[in-house]
Amino acid sequence: MTTHAPQTPRSVTLPTSLDEAVAALAAMPAAVPVAGGTDLMAAVNKGQLRPAGLVGLGRISEIRGWRYLDGHALLGAGLTHARMGRPDFAALIPGLAAAARAAGPPQIRNAGTLGGNIASIAPTGDTLPVLAALEADLIIAGPEGSRREIPVAHLLAGRDMLGPAELIGYVRVPLLHAPQIFLKATGRTGPGRATASVAVVLDPARRGVRCAVGAIAPMPLRPLEAERWIASLIDWDGRRGLTTEALTAFGDYVAAACIPDPEPGLPGDEQPVHPPAVLHLRRTVAALARRALGRALS
Repeated sequence: MTTHAPQTPRSVTLPTSLDEAVAALAAMPAAVPVAGGTDLMAAVNKGQLRPAGLVGLGRISEIRGWRYLDGHALLGAGLTHARMGRPDFAALIPGLAAAARAAGPPQIRNAGTLGGNIASIAPTGDTLPVLAALEADLIIAGPEGSRREIPVAHLLAGRDMLGPAELIGYVRVPLLHAPQIFLKATGRTGPGRATASVAVVLDPARRGVRCAVGAIAPMPLRPLEAERWIASLIDWDGRRGLTTEALTAFGDYVAAACIPDPEPGLPGDEQPVHPPAVLHLRRTVAALARRALGRALS
């Protein structure tokens, strides 16, 4: 059996600004942008990708931090999961910090970036349901210094795609100053890829609950009717607590909305038959949603 080492890219460019990186991609359309490289190198090692060139983003200091802007946090796409998991960031956006801490072993968290997690659009990306629940926006850098802003949900759903010479520069996240919870289930103990994940965000100013379910579909799912229903039960001016029955019903509502019944088979079929795997996934999502909302309200 003969093994082949991954081919070395013919060109590597290391820009120091976002606009330089965009210009490099415009000049070399076959090149691939790379920050932490966790997904890229996995694809290269599996023989799924042979980039003709690389545009390294690691030297672009402007996208490695964050700043405040009109009640929002403007997060650089180069923020690593390890950096987002620290206490100062957790005080700012607790849901995103929890997702970053759950993203994998230390070597992955130290290398992997927020922008890379979004751009790869992997269903199991831990930050994606949190960003969907937060209703974050992306600031896309394009040629000649252009910038455009799109909701993160549009990119994840494929409604807006990145152009060949565009990069995710920043993520604009509203600062809600309210509880945010991220929970996930994995197929093994310790950090690992999610089999299901749930983000729950409270928005007291709008008296709303936002929930997003990850890993069970190509993009995070928002059970909007379940959100509106449970928000109507919360005493926003009081203790905000809910009964165990209400929390359980919310979990079931979320699971049913995100994992619907299959279409009936033959004429006359009244009760759809759920395979054990579907039932298990429904129970998992229901439990995660119930616990996440319970923790947020407590």
